[in-house]
Order: sequence, then C-alpha cells, then structure tokens
Amino acid sequence: MPSISSIFVAVLFVSTFLQVSVLGSEDTNGSADDESDANIGGRRPCGTLLERSEWRTLTDNQKSDYIKAIKCLQSKPALQPVIKEAKTRFDEFQAYHIAIADTVHLVGQFLPWHRLFVKSYETALREECGYKGANPYWDWSQDAAEFAQSPVFDPVTGFGGDGVPGTYTLPPYGNDSKIYDPHMFVGCVQNGPFAQYPLSIGPGKLVTDHCLTRGINNTYSSKYLSAAAVALATRLPTFELFHVQLEGEPLTPDHGIHDGGHIAIGGEMSNFYSSPGDPVFYLHHSNLDRVWWNWQQALPQRLYEISGRSTTTPPFKNVTLDYTLLMGNLGETRPIRDVMDIHSEPLCYTYV
Repeated sequence: MPSISSIFVAVLFVSTFLQVSVLGSEDTNGSADDESDANIGGRRPCGTLLERSEWRTLTDNQKSDYIKAIKCLQSKPALQPVIKEAKTRFDEFQAYHIAIADTVHLVGQFLPWHRLFVKSYETALREECGYKGANPYWDWSQDAAEFAQSPVFDPVTGFGGDGVPGTYTLPPYGNDSKIYDPHMFVGCVQNGPFAQYPLSIGPGKLVTDHCLTRGINNTYSSKYLSAAAVALATRLPTFELFHVQLEGEPLTPDHGIHDGGHIAIGGEMSNFYSSPGDPVFYLHHSNLDRVWWNWQQALPQRLYEISGRSTTTPPFKNVTLDYTLLMGNLGETRPIRDVMDIHSEPLCYTYV
C-alpha cells in the first residue's frame, strides 16, 4: 500500500504532466489525427513476419534454442559499451539501458523506445548467435495468481526460479536509497541456465560483480498483473491515458502492469536502471509491447497515435512521430514513426 506522501507526489506529478501536455506543447503533430497519410509516410511492407509466441506455447526445443542464444550473447565480448565495465554483448544491452533510462521512462517515447530496444536485442540473437526464432513474450496474466509456478521460472526449460534468501547482500549506495527497495533483493538465483552468470554492472548505476538476483512476490503479481489490471489500461481511449496507466508509478498513484511486473519478479528486475540484467526483462517487455499493439489494433486511428512529453524536466516539449529513438551501437537510430507499425519495415514481426 503506497504511503500518503507517495500518493501526493504521484498525483502532483500527474497534474503537472497533464498541464504540460495541454498548455506547454510546442509541437502538436504527434496525434494520428494530425498526420496525413503522406506525412506518416515510408511504410514498407514486410516480405515475412517473425512470429513472437507466448513462452508456454513453445516446444522444449524452441525454449532451449532461445536460451542457448542468450547464453551465446553472454559469451561474446562487448563491442563498444557505454559503461566500460560491461564485459559481454549481453551486458552491453543492460549498460545502454542504464545510461539512457532517465530519458526513456515516464515520457511519451517509453513504449516506442522499448519496442525498438527489444527488436535490437532480437536482431542480435539472430544475427550474432544464429537464433532462428523470434523473441517470445510472457503473458503473465495467466500466472498472476501463482506467479512462482510460472513455466518461465522452470529450472530446466525456463529461466530458473526465485532468489535464495541469505545468498546476496546489497552493496551500499550512498544517500541514494531510493534506487532500489532492499526487500526485493531476496537472493541469488541458484538454479536454471543463468545461475552461474556473473553480472558486472548494477544494481542501479553501481559497478559491481554480482549474481542474478530475484525476489518473486505473489502479492504484487496478483494485484498488478491480472487480466483486470491489463484491461484497466487497454480500455482507455487515448494513447496519453493508456501509456500512463501502463507504465505506472510515479505517473499514477499505484503500480501499473509495467512496473508491477518488474517488482513482482524482484531482484535485478526491480531496478529502474539495471533490470535488463535479468533475461526475463525481454519477455516482460515483449508482452507490454503486445498489449500496446493490441491497443493500437483496436481502432485504425491508433496505429500512429503518440503523445506525452519527451522529458521529465523543463523545458517540456511534446513528443511527436519525428522524435529520434537512440540505440547507440545496439541497433539503428530511428524516428518514432518507423516503429509504430510492427507489420512494416524495419520491425516485421507479429504476435501469435
């Protein structure tokens, strides 16, 4: 249950957010209603679409192939990491998220940026590690009531289970205690394919060698990842309302399905910056992307609907379809308009 002070801060944040969106816009061409078909432009049909499937529908061989590709990425040296201590190509994705997190969360570009980020990761698995499939998603609403029993956490065919109490101690983080909630870091994951993988960066912006940690919380999953919680976001009529509800605190008084998923898994995944250190991050964000795609598909005008401010500090400016999504050396830099339609180039995937 959030405290009165946290609710006050969240409400104040949202009030400011909405005021800026209405009164502080310098660009008003972010809505699909304001974009002509010609101005949206550049839609290139795909020859084929990669099919992203829900994790539990994959065969054991398909699950094994995906996990092998991740371990391959974890074995390759980093190329040009933005944090020099990142050791592997897998770490490099985590490092870039740490570096850019403050500019791609609590803003209108949150969903488009993460759509491109997961696509860049999927491309790396395929092009650098020979993976033939697509990045799967995890529909956690099917597991919300008994989260720890999800097939995602299977020690043989999944990503390993919960952290073991007493196996990990958080390092000191100076005065910045808000970076993580200590009770979410239960301990090291000690089974499954990633139990022995040493993370070299995180938690947060720290640079520490540590294990993969989790702290699975069924109370959070039951409340924030249920089918009803998904519907709370998808029933909203505008992108502005939808993405705010989906992303959660501090844009809303309580958690949404985005941050609710992170804290329900706990450990590294509960951290705002370093969460991609847990490979489950990419299944979680694939599902959020699927929820957004389903929302887009409900009405034709939603396909290119975008809104929200592009920064969390003044001077505020509304995000538009021309906003540039930075990927560093992980993938191509793209304007938002290029990633709104997953059935067009350069994305070319679908959800099944």
